[in-house]
Amino acid sequence: MILLRKISASSLKIGARSVFARSLSNNTIPPNGYNFELNDTQKEFQLLARRFTKEEIIPVAAHYDKTGEYPWDVIKKAWKLGLMNLHVPAFCGGMEMSIFDGGLVTEELAYGCSGINAIITIDGISQGPLIFAGTEEQKKKYLGRLIEEPLLCSFCVTEPDAGSDVNGIKTRAEKKGDEWIINGQKMWITNAGVANWYFLLARTNPDPKAPASKAFSCFIIDRDTPGITPGRKEINMGQRASDTRGITFEDVRVPKENMLLGEGDGFKIVMTSFDKGRPFMGAGATGLIQRCLDESTKYALERKAFGVPIAEHQSVASMLADMAIGLETSRLAWMRSAWEVDQGRRSSYYSSIGKCYASDTANRCASDAVQIFGGNGYNSDYPVEKLMRDAKLYQLYEGTSQIQRRIISKQLLTKAKETI
Repeated sequence: MILLRKISASSLKIGARSVFARSLSNNTIPPNGYNFELNDTQKEFQLLARRFTKEEIIPVAAHYDKTGEYPWDVIKKAWKLGLMNLHVPAFCGGMEMSIFDGGLVTEELAYGCSGINAIITIDGISQGPLIFAGTEEQKKKYLGRLIEEPLLCSFCVTEPDAGSDVNGIKTRAEKKGDEWIINGQKMWITNAGVANWYFLLARTNPDPKAPASKAFSCFIIDRDTPGITPGRKEINMGQRASDTRGITFEDVRVPKENMLLGEGDGFKIVMTSFDKGRPFMGAGATGLIQRCLDESTKYALERKAFGVPIAEHQSVASMLADMAIGLETSRLAWMRSAWEVDQGRRSSYYSSIGKCYASDTANRCASDAVQIFGGNGYNSDYPVEKLMRDAKLYQLYEGTSQIQRRIISKQLLTKAKETI
């Protein structure tokens, strides 16, 4: 790839944990105020992820896209290197990294393959509710095992008839003694067929008129609990390396201690999780944009038409310039959203902007990349065909672009009314 830098061969040998440990003894805190420079530790993590992508993801991405096989070899290598479970608390054996730092890794992995990146990103997002809402015992039990061996988890919220409309969820949990009995179906669940445990949102208030803020609760459920049946792997347009399935829960018995926070706190937990997870969606889309620009630039410099490289034709050069504009602004957008989360502030506004803008830009850039490649771009022997298919999902999961605009406008108007 045109912009892949030369990285020392020792990068992959060092691993993320060594980089992290070394940073604890150094002053890596950036100065106050705006600062567009990564600190030394962040640069090392970024380079580590970039090297891993170049050596372990890009060479096999097309294979997993075509076969739909689950990339266990890649996932196990990423786990061993320390590129997974980045935000797990230190007392569970994790590195307790910031959302911003995790986004740096996400952008690099998505450059190589959005599908493989989705496995790792959604695994991390699924851990989020447990990290910020779980008890110490819950965290040690379910997050600790992810550090001990390469296990995965899933985020079970979406249903066949309830996607963006979380309030429409029908999966129910009924309390019986010291257990909750769960019945219902989930759909489009990433890692559903390979997860060790599930984070699940269910309706616990039987009153259909109960407000969303009191109607739902969240649970952590072991995959091997009787009554859980994952469906077939869905064959999707893009991001095909990812394992996406429906899940049926039939009289699944969950101990009361596996509820997060309290009864009725589910909606609040999920909305907070979306705010914390959407910066990763923006970062992933940005990684895809970078790949589109790199592939298009390389091709435009090599391909000739009318006696000169097509990059010298104004129409093509303008498309490359627009990609560059979209890349830089998408990166700033997801970084701002991640930074807001790390400050401990409510980040709905910035998280939705970063996710929506980068997702829409990724789709435009992928389309332009195919256009620059011409007929070759429409063929699966060239990388941009996959990029175009992969890009679409960024406008759909973790809240569609339309839902993001709804959130943004609501936040904007609420703030405006407060100042009138």
